[in-house]
Amino acid sequence: MLQLRFGVVALLVFGIAQAQEASEPRDILIRNAMLLDPASAAPDRMVSLLVRNGELEIVTEDTIRGEDVDEVVDANSGFIIGNLEIGAPPNFTILILDPRENFQVLLDTKKYASFAMHDGRVVKNTLVQVLEEDLEAEPERGPQQRGWLAYTPPPLAVPLGYTDTSKWNRFETRLVSGMFSAGLVVDRMNWLSQDASSEDTIGDLSAFEGGEIRGLRFGLFGTLNMFEEPWVYTIFGATNAFDKGFNEDGLDDFSWFDWRVDVPFIADSVLSIGKQKEPISGERVQSMLNNHMQERSAAADAMLPSRNVGIVWNGSRPSSYTTWAIGVFNDWIEANRDLDESATQYIGRVTWAPLRTDDDSSLLHVGLGYRYSNAKEGFRFRTEPEFNQAPLYVDTGFDVPTGVLSADNLQTWNAELSWRRGPLWLASEYTNTAVDNPDLANPSFDGYWIGASWVLTGEMRPYNKKSGTFGNVPIARTVYQDGKGAWELSARWSNIDLSDGTVEGGEMDIASLGLSWWLTPFFSVGMNYRYIWNTRLGVEGTSSGLNTRVLLLLE
Repeated sequence: MLQLRFGVVALLVFGIAQAQEASEPRDILIRNAMLLDPASAAPDRMVSLLVRNGELEIVTEDTIRGEDVDEVVDANSGFIIGNLEIGAPPNFTILILDPRENFQVLLDTKKYASFAMHDGRVVKNTLVQVLEEDLEAEPERGPQQRGWLAYTPPPLAVPLGYTDTSKWNRFETRLVSGMFSAGLVVDRMNWLSQDASSEDTIGDLSAFEGGEIRGLRFGLFGTLNMFEEPWVYTIFGATNAFDKGFNEDGLDDFSWFDWRVDVPFIADSVLSIGKQKEPISGERVQSMLNNHMQERSAAADAMLPSRNVGIVWNGSRPSSYTTWAIGVFNDWIEANRDLDESATQYIGRVTWAPLRTDDDSSLLHVGLGYRYSNAKEGFRFRTEPEFNQAPLYVDTGFDVPTGVLSADNLQTWNAELSWRRGPLWLASEYTNTAVDNPDLANPSFDGYWIGASWVLTGEMRPYNKKSGTFGNVPIARTVYQDGKGAWELSARWSNIDLSDGTVEGGEMDIASLGLSWWLTPFFSVGMNYRYIWNTRLGVEGTSSGLNTRVLLLLE
């Protein structure tokens, strides 16, 4: 930390000395800069930095296009020292030599600095300007240079506190690095209406009102540095889990929600081994915190699992905006069964963004997923009406003593279609599961949702070219920076039909409205309203409710 602080002081002195030569704030993109930790011998991060209007907009290990900035420069693997705070004027310098190996570099920043910025203004720049055609000629980066390896990566690819070894939730050793993370979700449920038909079929909803801890999740993620290309590990436990699905029971109990290791594999692909999300459905793959509604759609909760134990092989071509993933799963370890007694699943997903503008401000996404299960454990599809504090509204096991129906196999198809233009995001998915059981007349169950999100404060959701998913709403200016935070207005219509063949699981339509306010990247409040039409055995009932939520994440 002494070297880091001394470097920052040297930068400020250098900036003041050169103040008369400082340029006016302008948009500048810096590529191939080394984000180092002076207090550790762990591998450094090769990153890109984007400064707009004198403020730091992003620090990322992914490639950033530079058509809409004033200048693009190559740091040539120079070493960054300084203050990098998103949304604030940056103060940093890029050194041509590693200051950890040569202390003289910090004593003479005038000589060894190739670039310096003070309060968002460039005070020195000897870096070579990059043309976009040069970028096209660059080879694809290997897995260790692209950030986190996993198909569903940890929440922070480049932590803002990366160089702050004083942070209690971060540790770094020669063999292992890691960061602790946690999230707390607190809900308050109010049921607003329920007609007599609804009460007759599902019971009195007033018993489900009140507050609850919706989710408490904690764990750590990091790198195993004993390999030539570091592996990435993720270990998370949860109570009142953030996610739920048809194979998740006992949500009030503690469980190890994620445990996996991500291993670099051939041709820049990655193997993810352990308990993880299955690669099907963009709504399922991306974090629930990144969705525009508090809860996932009824179809996803009923027919697609939250987590499973298996192996996923995935890869992507960021230059063509395509991704692919295939996996094999069997939860015999956690189900305490023999391997041949537990169901095996084969899953795959491909995505593509075929239409997009040069600056990615407008983008069309399509995806297709497939899931096959030998159904050795049978099946039961059921879900609440997209509220966690609610009874089951649809259930294929309503009239079955054990709740579980048998099948020779299950085949599920999922289709995705999304369009994002600036702060507007339109998205949809369709899911269909075909059951092979002649005794049940081979029923087919399906569901869909169509949603819209508009970020009122103008921010645009990022698109992850590695997993074909959309990220959380970024915050241009937090409330701690005298800003408004990020406000998002959302809507969704969803449908699920679990009645077909001889199975009468019911049908449900839901109209939802949502409003979210992210005060900072780690704290938000929001509310979701839903009006629900539920049909079972020809009887239709209606109900409505409002859920308010407070979300707090560990920085």
